[in-house]
Amino acid sequence: MDFLRWLFEAQIPVGGSALVLREVLGNIFGLASALGGMRRKVWAWPVGILGNLLLLTVFLGNVFGAAAPATLWGQAARQVMFIGVALYGWYRWKQGREANARGTAVVPGWAGTKVRVALLGAMVAGTAALTPLFDALGSYPPVWADAWTFMGSLLATYGMARGWTEFWLIWVAVDIVGVPLLFSAGYYASAVMYLFYGFFTLAGFFVWWRADKRERVEPAVVPAAVGAAP
Repeated sequence: MDFLRWLFEAQIPVGGSALVLREVLGNIFGLASALGGMRRKVWAWPVGILGNLLLLTVFLGNVFGAAAPATLWGQAARQVMFIGVALYGWYRWKQGREANARGTAVVPGWAGTKVRVALLGAMVAGTAALTPLFDALGSYPPVWADAWTFMGSLLATYGMARGWTEFWLIWVAVDIVGVPLLFSAGYYASAVMYLFYGFFTLAGFFVWWRADKRERVEPAVVPAAVGAAP
């Protein structure tokens, strides 16, 4: 209990203000998860879930009695969404690693034109539908930005679970809107991390693009059985 009390109350002094420790730790776990995702490691999913749990308590703001700058219902809800989709991705990548002769969890590939159109439509429609809901809940303005980051995060995480290379570009679209929102709401640690993510996701896109071309050209090498004839 003492540890939990310390975790919820701890802050890091920065200049004349302070950062919530849980926000910093949650983003560190998120960065570690992104690095694992770039390398297509199954452990990226459980590590990300730990970060989501921490950030959930941060973005709920006064619900937990914390000294958070503002309550962002979209940011909080997307942590719950992350956990649900991450469980799906964890299961899917674990299965992929067991079935893939190369031992990698997922082979990157392009979603295709129809899926891209569907993703774009879902992004716009979902943002329009969630904006009045988040507004009614009292989310920090501009509320459409909170809804946009929620929908983009949902689609990007699902795309990562499916192995679609385009999911990195969806993250870029999330960061473009999410960084100004977080700065204006006073979540400076998350805003700086999102800013870094913007460059990181571009790098991840090219890493997966090259992996897609390489692994579709190179045949998988299946180890010979012990005692088998050469």
